[in-house]
Amino acid sequence: MNKKFVPCIYLYRGKAVRNFSDTSVMDADPVRLAAHYRENGADGLMVFDLSETDAEHEAALDLLKEICAASELDVIGAGHIKRMEDVKKLLYAGCRKAALDYEKEENAAITEEVSLKFGRDKLLAVCREAGTLARHRELAEKYLSGLVLLNPHQIRETEKVTDLPFFVQIEQIALNRLLEVFACEHVCGVTGNAVNDNAGQISALKELCRENHIPVETLEAAYQWEDFKKNSDGMVPVVVQDYRTLEVLMVAYMNREAYENTLRTGKMTYYSRSRQSLWLKGETSGHYQYVKSLTADCDLDTILARVSQVGAACHTGNRSCFFQEITRKDYAETGNPLQVFEEVFGVIRDRKIHPKEGSYTNYLFEKGIDKILKKLGEEATEIVIAAKNPNPNEIKYEISDFLYHMMVLMAEKEITWEEITEELANR
Repeated sequence: MNKKFVPCIYLYRGKAVRNFSDTSVMDADPVRLAAHYRENGADGLMVFDLSETDAEHEAALDLLKEICAASELDVIGAGHIKRMEDVKKLLYAGCRKAALDYEKEENAAITEEVSLKFGRDKLLAVCREAGTLARHRELAEKYLSGLVLLNPHQIRETEKVTDLPFFVQIEQIALNRLLEVFACEHVCGVTGNAVNDNAGQISALKELCRENHIPVETLEAAYQWEDFKKNSDGMVPVVVQDYRTLEVLMVAYMNREAYENTLRTGKMTYYSRSRQSLWLKGETSGHYQYVKSLTADCDLDTILARVSQVGAACHTGNRSCFFQEITRKDYAETGNPLQVFEEVFGVIRDRKIHPKEGSYTNYLFEKGIDKILKKLGEEATEIVIAAKNPNPNEIKYEISDFLYHMMVLMAEKEITWEEITEELANR
């Protein structure tokens, strides 16, 4: 089992605080903090919502959505869970897993219901003592995928109770003690301030673990450098795509060191032919590229990298290096549905910013939200009517009308397609 370094954000009234009992502010911007953890190679993120009221909890969920989007890490959401609906909200906010508080009997009581609804792979339990887990052992092993242990002194006792993997929350730890913790068979990772305070050292800590033969989370490669066919300079070209839009961002080259550094750090590293040196993309600009996947072509002489791009990929400041059009033949962009949606939505948003006389879109914006909602309702009804008719083209036209009016509403409420697709992907 690869061991993970998972920072923890204790969320209280919109800020990241020290821990459960100490609400001194560690960072007033938890979203920025989440991105910082990602930049330093964190393997995931734990977020405890310390809200005291339902209103605070709702605000925390909105912030959690931003944290999940900014970090692009597997986020475990915990805290303020009272019923199954609260687990659903955490998962819909973008959390990969939710953690029930087994110190509260009512949380243990909903385990089966929640697990059957969302799957045991989506569910963990938080406990402080091995005795707490022992009382619910059968329930946990049947319906949970793992645990979060809040008391590091209970590691051995917990391993005696269950074979489930578990994260250990630690506030401070010496390096030799860290290695001892990771040597425990069922410990899958460390979280808490021991990781938070040393976030900038995660890469070095992983290297220390490897030196001590402790497996850590890293990119596992199906092909070694020797397997690739190199060009005359002993390098392999890399085509880089945005993992969401599949937009081609740039082309660069790797040598052995760049390839191995990319796998070790999770950040795209190339060999600069002009500087004759290793090039960690974003090291000076901050425009890092985080690896989502690496794929070799059929001849093993080119690599396709799909990445999460921070900022611009091109040194000119453009998002992509490919922006200088040579020639173009007019054609309709119908192959990529999301691209079509984005283009139409772009026109609608432009009309809002730059009104055009006689524009129906501007007419809707001028009349306001009530008119937009009225038209949206009418178009929804037209879809229902069309669906009862035998002509399949009719429903196609009505759905198109509905989607157009829906995009007008999106523009009015400043909601983007990216937000919609992220929400759908999290369901």
